[in-house]
Amino acid sequence: MEWDAPAIILDARPYGETDTIATVMTADHGLHKGLAKGGSSRAQAALWQAGNFAQIRWTARLADQLGAFRGEMIHPNAAHVMDDPLALAMLSAVCATAEGALPEREPHPNVFAGLLRLIAHLPQGAEMLPDLVRWEATLLTELGYGLDLTSCAVTGATTGLTHVSPRSGRAVSREAAEPYVDKLLQLPGFLTGGNIATPEDHRNGLRLTGHFLARDAFGHRHRPLPQARRMLYDRVAALAESDVLPGADHAG
Repeated sequence: MEWDAPAIILDARPYGETDTIATVMTADHGLHKGLAKGGSSRAQAALWQAGNFAQIRWTARLADQLGAFRGEMIHPNAAHVMDDPLALAMLSAVCATAEGALPEREPHPNVFAGLLRLIAHLPQGAEMLPDLVRWEATLLTELGYGLDLTSCAVTGATTGLTHVSPRSGRAVSREAAEPYVDKLLQLPGFLTGGNIATPEDHRNGLRLTGHFLARDAFGHRHRPLPQARRMLYDRVAALAESDVLPGADHAG
């Protein structure tokens, strides 16, 4: 049994003295684990960094075995965000989210394609946060937990949507939300066609998708939301708070 395909490295954990158990994602084979012999060695460690894009070959005697990986770098995405704490936090979060939420060996080409595009542009930093939230929304949809942001759950209105029900995942208009605003999740405009996103919008977007990831994608598998994802939210929430503090520097 074997396959050879471009893949995103999602996770790599030491196994023994020099080997690594790696988790990768491809368009056709989905989430896949394998043993990378020598993966922790000085010669190979840089290849097996989360976020890297590589040509991976998997071989095994039987289809249900762990099998072995061999890889060749296509693009060292991880190296391009090492000097930017926010971009690095975003990379760690999306890789951990994909690795923890997706079932093994089940193709999700839309999730793969979106993740590949997102990772390639993470060096742009905070401006990629809306795309990260959109990718998480795509992931939820692919897993059967999609949000319905097309119309108000109460009135049917298709405009003025400002909140989301934490129970149903359906949008709610501003007027319908008023009596229950403290119980609803805020809906950032960039998820309904808006082009401008503030730090507060970034925080609200991560809170929104994070709620449903934790409850559905991870909760149904009896797993917590990955620490890297929680840490990204905390970092973005802190940025949003500093942005609205009196006297805060709004330059840049």
